[in-house]
Amino acid sequence: MRSLWALLADAAVVLLFVLIGRSSHDEGNALLGVAATLWPFAAALALGWLATRAWRAPAAPVRTGLGLWAVTVIGAMALRAVSGAGTAVSFIVVTTLFLGAGLLGWRAVASWVLSRRAGSAAR
Repeated sequence: MRSLWALLADAAVVLLFVLIGRSSHDEGNALLGVAATLWPFAAALALGWLATRAWRAPAAPVRTGLGLWAVTVIGAMALRAVSGAGTAVSFIVVTTLFLGAGLLGWRAVASWVLSRRAGSAAR
């Protein structure tokens, strides 16, 4: 069950990134436009889940989060480049920072909460 929640959290981070990006560039949030922007990130996220075997330790910031972050960013940029979408350096930097904060951030918070719970249960 934790794996499903982790996958949903990761998908929410990616979707939020796409929605904020489209909104900040006045591209609108029509379903087809969002889907066109989202697909390389969603595909790379899925690949990242497979490559890192994220379901084994879904909330681990280092074991899962770092690899997932790298595969998602690199994979999405590669898919965008192959499909003719933009991969400007500034876009890559923003993508890397936002997805890093999101994919690693929720995992860091979750790990901290779980460690606090384990510590209070041991007392």
